[in-house]
Amino acid sequence: MSLTALGAGICALSGIGAGLGIGNATAKACEATARQPEASSKIMTQLLLGAALAEATAIYGFVLGILIIFMVK
Repeated sequence: MSLTALGAGICALSGIGAGLGIGNATAKACEATARQPEASSKIMTQLLLGAALAEATAIYGFVLGILIIFMVK
């Protein structure tokens, strides 16, 4: 297997993982807000923090994949 394919695979998997994580968190936040509307500000704060952390892991995976694709020869 070539290193270019490995880098592209890392990029794709990190994007898929972040998308699934953020989607799951959003679904749970919507359920929690529906159950307790008065706690929506706290729920939204935690949702945004979790989404930021999930996106950070996706960006790290993307950067690692790009580095593997272009730097390793």
